[in-house]
Amino acid sequence: MSTVPKAIRTMRIIALPLSRPKIPPDQGLKPHAIFNPNRMLIFYHFDLSQGSNVKLQDQSTIKRAVKWASTKAADLWAGFGKAPEGSWKLRTYELGERIVDRIDFEELALKGVDPSLGPAITHAPKANEVNFSEKQSATEALRIPLIYPPSIYASLPPADVLHPSIVHLRTLLTSREPRHRRGFWMWMAIAPLTAPFMIVPVIPNLPFFFCVWRSWSHYRAYRTSQYLSSLLDEGLIVPEPSPALDELYASYVPRMDLPTALPPRSAASLAADTPNTNNGRPFDEPTASSSQPDSSNVPKSSQGLLLTRKAIPDILELFGLPESSAADMYRAVEQVRGRLGGTSGR
Repeated sequence: MSTVPKAIRTMRIIALPLSRPKIPPDQGLKPHAIFNPNRMLIFYHFDLSQGSNVKLQDQSTIKRAVKWASTKAADLWAGFGKAPEGSWKLRTYELGERIVDRIDFEELALKGVDPSLGPAITHAPKANEVNFSEKQSATEALRIPLIYPPSIYASLPPADVLHPSIVHLRTLLTSREPRHRRGFWMWMAIAPLTAPFMIVPVIPNLPFFFCVWRSWSHYRAYRTSQYLSSLLDEGLIVPEPSPALDELYASYVPRMDLPTALPPRSAASLAADTPNTNNGRPFDEPTASSSQPDSSNVPKSSQGLLLTRKAIPDILELFGLPESSAADMYRAVEQVRGRLGGTSGR
């Protein structure tokens, strides 16, 4: 089955592993630490919009107002970037872009999701509540593929009964949700303290707008974390191996990061199990010998980058992504490089 035609579907999640977990793991770290080298660092590209199925008039007045304000703010910010050389607007824009480069790439990916445009998950979907063709069931109509490179996950120790790609996504959401909830309230509390800057003539109260923007960013990431967790709970996110993405990784992964050995569950067997795997739904019961891999076959991790910046244009072409998607990917690569070097990259 070809993966590329499926990749152009409206709803999908693309998992791009950027570094392997530390092997052996650091036992002194908390399991849900934000910068945890014991976990594989993964960039997620989320395409969860149902497109024309969600009409603007179907949204509430508040959601339409928020959408309008967000669009206006984005246009205003883009105008700052086109200001004359040496102007305060251009300097503000350049400073803002440097700040964005230091925001966690996980937050940037999460806040880019609009749950109101995705499938409703207030309860388990029923056949008479979902728009789907006569040849599709309700489950197939709402199936959201989690596209991943199978060989990268096959080089990891197997994860209990869930597919490793589902486990890693769930772990990310579990660790990010409380962080963004705290960030929302913290920046909301700081915003009133910027009132004295209102007396500065000509220049707007930039500190206030920055606090509001950071609070809004954390709120969007927090709500998206909740939304994606609900999608996982409903079993709507289904792993889907991509041989084409595997070939791309083989072309760009640094040779020092190639695994020297694979555990007994090879990439082919892992991919073969995928169609029978869903969140909360186990694999076919493994045998005792296959569920306990020989620790001597688990590859050692050099904690290096799995992808370079040169791979990003090919990723955009493979999945038909817009050029605007490249910015967050570049940021993710550079931040992971920084984290592996001992800095947070924030």
